[in-house]
Formats: sequence, structure tokens, C-alpha cells
Amino acid sequence: MDLSVNSRVVATRDNVSCELEGEAVILNLVDTVYYGLNESALAIWALIREPAFVWEIRDEIVRQFHVEPDSCEKDVLNLLGQLKDSALLQIVSSKES
Repeated sequence: MDLSVNSRVVATRDNVSCELEGEAVILNLVDTVYYGLNESALAIWALIREPAFVWEIRDEIVRQFHVEPDSCEKDVLNLLGQLKDSALLQIVSSKES
């Protein structure tokens, strides 16, 4: 499935993460690679611990960080795509509007 604002996503179970001074460190248990996330990416990571639509994540990040919705959507989709490519995120479903 392709990733879009209508995709419902969730973090995979094959990882361990912790927060350190406003950032996150994630260990992918499949490939044993560590990943680091900054403050805004940490907020997204927290939102995908349970299934969520990408548009819900975008709206929450806009609210928390007072950023422009269009650029936020692009950045959220970019990060989620990277997490998916790193096997840290899966697409649960996708609904076209």
C-alpha cells in the first residue's frame, strides 16, 4: 500500500525505544540498527504507537508546533516514509477520499 494522508499507520512491534532529553532512540530488533529522532519526530513516534491516520498525525503536529499545514504534511509523510522503509512502521489500511 502507498502512504498517503488517508493511510492508517502504526509503529511495528519489532522495536524498542526510549526518550532521552527530548529526543528518541529506537532499536530495530530485526536489523539491530539504532535510529535517532528529534523533538518533532518524537511527537510523531508517540502518535504512531497506536494506529492513527496520517491526517490525524499532521493535525496534531500542526497544533503542537504551530507550523504551516502544507509543509507539515510533506514533512510528516517524508518521516513516515523513512520509518516505513526502515521497517519501523506499517500501513494498517488506506482509505481514498
